[in-house]
Amino acid sequence: MELVRYPEGREDPKLRAILGRGLEVPSEVEEAVRRIGRTVREDGDRALVLLTEKYDGVRLSPEEIRVPGEELERAWEDADGELKEALRDAAENVRRFHEHQKRTSWFVSDGDGVIIGKKVVPIRRVGVYVPKGLASSLLMAAVPAQVAGVSQICVCTPPGSRAVYAAAYLLGLDEVYQVGGAQAVFAMAYGTESIPKVDKIVGPGNIYVTEAKRQVYGTVGVDLPAGPSELVVVGDGTVPAGWAAADLLSQAEHGSGYEVVACLTPSEGWAREVIREVERRMEVLPTAGRARRALERRGLVVVTGTLEEALELAEDIAPEHLELLVEDPWRWLDSVRSAGAIFLGPYSPEPVGDYFCGTNHILPTGGAARFASALGVGDFLREVSLVAYSEERLRKARGKIARLAEAEGMEAHKRAVLEREG
Repeated sequence: MELVRYPEGREDPKLRAILGRGLEVPSEVEEAVRRIGRTVREDGDRALVLLTEKYDGVRLSPEEIRVPGEELERAWEDADGELKEALRDAAENVRRFHEHQKRTSWFVSDGDGVIIGKKVVPIRRVGVYVPKGLASSLLMAAVPAQVAGVSQICVCTPPGSRAVYAAAYLLGLDEVYQVGGAQAVFAMAYGTESIPKVDKIVGPGNIYVTEAKRQVYGTVGVDLPAGPSELVVVGDGTVPAGWAAADLLSQAEHGSGYEVVACLTPSEGWAREVIREVERRMEVLPTAGRARRALERRGLVVVTGTLEEALELAEDIAPEHLELLVEDPWRWLDSVRSAGAIFLGPYSPEPVGDYFCGTNHILPTGGAARFASALGVGDFLREVSLVAYSEERLRKARGKIARLAEAEGMEAHKRAVLEREG
């Protein structure tokens, strides 16, 4: 990993790339996804069969697109006892955390017999995209939808996702399709003979899945664009450097080459020790090849003048995950505004959030933590405004309403109000 001093190294190419990143979609990916979308819309299940064979090497018949319920049950029964226990506990933690996010309808009296408010209703039908094998992502997407009261949840995942099948069975989900990639997104958005269309699509995926979600937005709702993983560690040298190195590698091993893996600290000695520990651990890491791709492109250790400066730089980066490996991390919490998730102290490594503690791991990336939040129960709810005016209030307000409509050239609006003169 490269070491840069800040602020004099602000123009370092890696740091500039990190600070200037966003949703990066090459034009060839955009066009390839557009072609897939056209094919799915025109040919339905036939397109899904052909594209699954092309990209996944699995030949299906249209009747095999939906995974039978007994196959989901078999996947659960075949899972080992430790995995079952871990999935049960993780699902319970996710459910318990998201129960706190529930919202209810509200109505208030505004005088004169007027009632205004909001009716909170769950989205009727949601599609969940799950990358192959990532059972934890199914928990993160489906459990909040269940807490919100979504009545229909359909799951699309590439063929052979046995752990995902097992998790679906655990959650009581029986509408699972063995279709992956951009084609799954288009199938859920527009519908095919086998897959009824949904109202909103959530879940992480690669750049093709992310671009497909962008292209169907407006036809259906989508959640935040989930790009390559990001971790910024802010340290003051009080936590073992090896722990910081292990955490950085846990994100680097995603291996697309576009991950953000950065350590910010005012301690140059600790910074150099972190770099040594990263290299030492890489020598025995089975996923070192993937990790090195990420580190070579956007792996960085930055030495700042002060801890405050490190936190200010972290704020500019607005990472998906931020670890505060500092003495008394709660003291610095108010200094952090732009992060998808914050992990406080030496015993809160980022994988705790990825898998188990209950917070959601579907988080904003690419700097979107400046304005976006983690996936949650609210993403599966709609608020419908409610207005119950009275004759008395309308009589008092009709002149002002009519004048506003007149000012905007809306004569029919004006007349609709004045029509009710009593």
